[in-house]
Amino acid sequence: MDLPRFRYHPDPLATGSVKNQSGTCPCCNRRVEFMYVASIYSTHSIERLCPWCIADGTAHEKFGATFSDSHPLVVAKLPDTIVREVTERTPGYVSWQQEDWMSHCGDACAFVGDAKKEVLVKLSPAQRGAIFAKPTVDDADWKQFLSWYTPGGDPGIYHFECLVCRTSLFNMDCS
Repeated sequence: MDLPRFRYHPDPLATGSVKNQSGTCPCCNRRVEFMYVASIYSTHSIERLCPWCIADGTAHEKFGATFSDSHPLVVAKLPDTIVREVTERTPGYVSWQQEDWMSHCGDACAFVGDAKKEVLVKLSPAQRGAIFAKPTVDDADWKQFLSWYTPGGDPGIYHFECLVCRTSLFNMDCS
């Protein structure tokens, strides 16, 4: 069975939010070969769900489950339909604190995954500054940061892509 398509998280297997892990989904009670393993926000105690129950909204309807924080998308003044698609019907991602879903060009961005060093090394000083919420980050500081940065480590740098203009955006989170 093919995984469902998620507009705002196009490859949840590659990002690690969905794993090739068999189990019974507590929402639909089906035995499946893939399980969502990232954050689930609900008053119910749920550790895993199948991606199909996320995609069709069943997990949200049955458990009130959401998979990312709506605040950044609401602050960006995105339409409620987009906010709900990202938070209620899109796999979230693993972060140290509350995930911060990025937006650009009036739409939510697609989550690409943990930023890879080979992508980060090519960023301009202004792009680097955006990660650190500073106007720019100079070459020496950036080189030092990259010497110990590891994808999936602490701090985490998360890569998003605008679905409208294809600009890469990044945010950072630490323990």
